[in-house]
Amino acid sequence: MNFGIVVYPGTWSDSDCLIAVSDQMGQNASYVWHKNRNFNNIDCLILPGGFSYGDYLRPGAIARFSNIADKIIEFGNLGNPIIGICNGFQILCELDLLPGTLLKNDVMEFRCQWTNLKIVNHNQFFARSEFQKSSLQIPISHGSGRYYADKKTINELEKNQQIIFKYCSSMGEVNSKSNPNGSINNIAGIVNSTGNILGMMPHPERCCDSILGGEDGKYIFSSIIKSIDPSKLLKTSTYH
Repeated sequence: MNFGIVVYPGTWSDSDCLIAVSDQMGQNASYVWHKNRNFNNIDCLILPGGFSYGDYLRPGAIARFSNIADKIIEFGNLGNPIIGICNGFQILCELDLLPGTLLKNDVMEFRCQWTNLKIVNHNQFFARSEFQKSSLQIPISHGSGRYYADKKTINELEKNQQIIFKYCSSMGEVNSKSNPNGSINNIAGIVNSTGNILGMMPHPERCCDSILGGEDGKYIFSSIIKSIDPSKLLKTSTYH
């Protein structure tokens, strides 16, 4: 399948994503520049980490108005898979493709460390149950990764099983000690109501090779590959 990796000014995890998808997962991958409105050959979009437009105003705020923004929205609303990683998660929230927002870490520090994630809900696109995984070890690298939403939204996410990953201990315990940034309810990753758009703060592309310290990131990319039949995907309709 074909992965498209969206690149904004200030994006810096694009090459990591391309290497993970192409070299480690054996898939086709290409960069999609933020001014490019034609990605009809793309089966799955990746919005990688970084500091799009310097994170001015707030992370993802300016990317919301980029030339490609409405095409990303259209791509996702047609049911095609999108994964937003770190800054990509922030952008998806700014685009209203995912609920909530990402605030500065409660410790007011940039955190770069390994984290344990509990798979609290399996998902046909990004966290398939047949791989028999209950937890993952994936690194984070962010200063504004504290997920927040109002009580009503959190209740809806819980009820609809849209929370996919929560920060946990090495024993799988979800508690305050295992929360690296103060995210409400230890939330590390969520999907939209139809399940085809995932936002997560941890970086799966950074742990797809044992030489880097782990391979748990492959679980997420393998789930995408397993789930997608490119011939059945709907692509964006207009380009100009």
